[in-house]
Amino acid sequence: MTAPLARTRPLYWSVRRELWQHRMLYVAPLVVCAVVLAGYALGAVRVGRYVRAAAAGGAGDNLLTPYSFLAMGLIITGFGVGSLYCLGALYGERRDRSFLFWKSLPVSDLTTVTAKAAVPLVVLPAIVWALTVATHLVMLLVGSVIVLAQGLNVTTLWANLPLGRIWLILAYGLVTNALWHAPVYAWFLLVSAWARRVPILWALAPPLALCAIEAMVSRPAPLRAWLLHRLTGGPSLAFAPSVQGDKGLGRLPQIDPLKFLSTPGLWLGLLVAAAFLAAAVWRRRRRELT
Repeated sequence: MTAPLARTRPLYWSVRRELWQHRMLYVAPLVVCAVVLAGYALGAVRVGRYVRAAAAGGAGDNLLTPYSFLAMGLIITGFGVGSLYCLGALYGERRDRSFLFWKSLPVSDLTTVTAKAAVPLVVLPAIVWALTVATHLVMLLVGSVIVLAQGLNVTTLWANLPLGRIWLILAYGLVTNALWHAPVYAWFLLVSAWARRVPILWALAPPLALCAIEAMVSRPAPLRAWLLHRLTGGPSLAFAPSVQGDKGLGRLPQIDPLKFLSTPGLWLGLLVAAAFLAAAVWRRRRRELT
């Protein structure tokens, strides 16, 4: 039992080090939660009107909209924060020369790069999910107080907020998004490992230049379509098309894991991500890194 613990402990502490050093990983999602929660509190008086409409037989989509908006906002924020983190993860420690100290510790380059890759692939989705659940509960509490203060039945509000299903679908969406975006994060880590300056420029310039050349010589532009699909096509593969009457985030039948797992692009992307991460490990191991 001690051997597996000895192998995983450096990885565990390496991940914790990333959280200590990069506070934006949880500060940025917290800011989004605070902004959405403040907006919800300011407009909470409308909850009573929506509850009356739902009690009269109307749809409860208006009650669900702020919860869906928060979840989507945090998903987008998580991708942006994860991308910026990957671009600076290996570049920053070379710029301030701190990698010399970290390389003197009994932690391999493979463990270090794996820990950095685990942040956008595992840690950030967990942070986004936990903050979404916590903020949803606060919003539910605020809405319930408003409904009770207006003399309405609070169970009508709760019945139109299938939070359990929302949280399950959100967890599924975060996992599938992380897997689909794995080659993007791995590419950013690779660029962060070898770029001497401005890693974001080196990460974006090659694909943008290729797209510009393609636009001049080819009308269909398959490369641009493929890049857009890699950035935004995950949800279309992870979820089934909405059926008539299915709206909002809280509809469990939208989940389609078989379609997602049977997509060749998913497994090809994971292979490419593994190759990028292996190249990042090799690059960090070289002593001439500056």
